[in-house]
Amino acid sequence: MRDENCIFCKIANGEIPSRTLYEDDDFRVILDLNPVTKGHALILPKDHYKNLYELDDSIAVKALPLAKKMAAVMTDQLGCDGFNLIQNNNEVAGQTVFHFHIHLIPRYNDDKQQLVMKPCGMTAEDLDAVREQIVD
Repeated sequence: MRDENCIFCKIANGEIPSRTLYEDDDFRVILDLNPVTKGHALILPKDHYKNLYELDDSIAVKALPLAKKMAAVMTDQLGCDGFNLIQNNNEVAGQTVFHFHIHLIPRYNDDKQQLVMKPCGMTAEDLDAVREQIVD
């Protein structure tokens, strides 16, 4: 399940060199070529899944434990003050390469990044309506 036109498939499977931090049968973790902080890395499945919606459950169940492991190692080795995990799906959400991946972003007190979401100001009634839409 690889896409011969996908750059992340080529990187994950070693066809394109990368600064690899970790590799197993299912994943390759690499340093991002355009990091937003020191140590910014990507978890790439070796098989191609366009996004979270297409991700196979057998891979999904391994992705978060790997993210946890990498965050712990990176925090210890880089001495960062916090950590972001970011996973974007579709262009409107910021996905630019359409191969499922997770950003591992070490955070530092002085990194000047602003990865903070702003509340949209929903009322209690709005929240109830959304809940009903999802649950019913």
